[in-house]
Amino acid sequence: MKKHSARVAPLSACNSPVLTLTKVEGEERPREPPGPAEAPASVGSEAGGRTSRRRWTCSRGQLQKTFWGVAVVSCVCASWAGAAQLAKLTFRTFDAPFTLTWFATNWNFLFFPLYYAGHVCKSTEKQSVKQRYRECCRFFGDNGLTLKVFFTKAAPFGVLWTLTNYLYLHAIKKINTTDVSVLFCCNKAFVFLLSWIVLRDRFMGVRIVAAILAIAGIVMMTYADGFHSHSVIGIALVVGSASMSALYKVLFKLLLGSAKFGEAALFLSILGVFNILFITCIPVILYFTKVEYWSSFEDIPWGNLCGFSILLLTFNIVLNFGIAVTYPTLMSLGIVLSVPVNAVVDHYTSQIVFNGVRVIAIIIIGLGFLLLLLPEEWDVWLIKLLTRLKVRKKEETAEGGADLGSGPQHRSRRARPSFAR
Repeated sequence: MKKHSARVAPLSACNSPVLTLTKVEGEERPREPPGPAEAPASVGSEAGGRTSRRRWTCSRGQLQKTFWGVAVVSCVCASWAGAAQLAKLTFRTFDAPFTLTWFATNWNFLFFPLYYAGHVCKSTEKQSVKQRYRECCRFFGDNGLTLKVFFTKAAPFGVLWTLTNYLYLHAIKKINTTDVSVLFCCNKAFVFLLSWIVLRDRFMGVRIVAAILAIAGIVMMTYADGFHSHSVIGIALVVGSASMSALYKVLFKLLLGSAKFGEAALFLSILGVFNILFITCIPVILYFTKVEYWSSFEDIPWGNLCGFSILLLTFNIVLNFGIAVTYPTLMSLGIVLSVPVNAVVDHYTSQIVFNGVRVIAIIIIGLGFLLLLLPEEWDVWLIKLLTRLKVRKKEETAEGGADLGSGPQHRSRRARPSFAR
C-alpha cells in the first residue's frame, strides 16, 4: 500500500453541513482511480494458440483502502446525521443556535493536540510539541504565525466558519433535518461554480449539469411546502450556509493553497482559538439582549451540547484525515448517505410529508452531488472502458468462429488416410 504525502485544505464547512471543516478539494495529492485497477493481461498463448483473456484484479492495498472506505463512510454518515438530529432535539429545550455554534467551535482547539498524540504514537522520528508547532507554522510563511498573519489569514476563515455553521443550525430550527441535509449538498455545486470563475478551474460540462440540477432541486424543495414564509426562510438559511462554505473553500485554496495534515490540524485549532478570543462576546450580548436567553445555567442541556460537539469533532476528524486510509470520493459519499438516514428518523419523529415534489427534489440534488464526484478524467476512463469491452467482444467472437471452423477440418484430416488405402 502506497503511502500518500497527502495535503488537505482545511475548509470549514465544505463537504459537510455544520462545523465541517475542510475536505480535500484543491489538495495536492495523487488522485486515485475510483475503481480497482486492471492488471496487465498476460500476452502468452494458451494450448490452442488462443490469447488468454484479460482479467480485472484488485491489489491487497486497494482492497484495504476499500475496506477502510466503507468504515469511513459509515462513520461520516452516522456522525453527520447524528449531529443534525441531536441539534434538532437540543433546540426543543435550548433555543440558542449561535451559542451552540460557538460552543461546538471551541472544540476545534483539540485538533492539534489530537494530531500530535497521533504523531507521537505513529512517527518514527518523534518531535517535541514546540518543534512540531514551529514546523507546522511554516505553512503561514517564513515568519510563521505572526499577529498580522493571524488577522489576515486566519480571522476571515474563522468568521466564515461561524457564519456557515450558524446559518446551518438556524435552518434546522426552521425546517426538518432531511431538507437541510439535502440542500446543503448543493455546496459542491457552488464550490465548482466559484472555482471556475475565481480560480479558473477546468470547465466540465457534466459539472455544469450538476449545478443546474442543484438549482432546480432548491426551487422544487421550496415549492414542496407551498412557498410558506417559514419554509422559505429555512431554505434561504441553508443555501446561505452552503454559499459561505463554498466561499471558505475557494478562498482557502486561493490564499493558502493546500496543507499537510499537521498544518491543517494547527489551522483548525487556530480557528478554535479565534472563536474563544473574539466570538465569545456575541453569545454574551445575545444573552443579555434576550435574543438567545435561558433562565438559569442549570436548565442548559449540557449532555446534548457536549454530544453534539463530540459528533461534529468526530465528523471533522474523519472527513479531514480519512484521506490517509481511503479514497476521498468514498468519504464524500457519507455526506449524501446521511440524507436517507435523516429522512427515516424524520418520518418517525416529525410531521414531514414526503410528497412527490419533495422526493423528486431530493433525487435531483443527490444526482447532482454524485455527478460532481466524477473525476476530471471521467470521460477518458469511460472511453477506455468502452474500448476494452469492444475489443474483448471481438476477441470472443473470433475465438468462437475459430472453434466452429476447426472442428470439420480436424475431422477431415483424420479421414484422409482411410481413402488413401
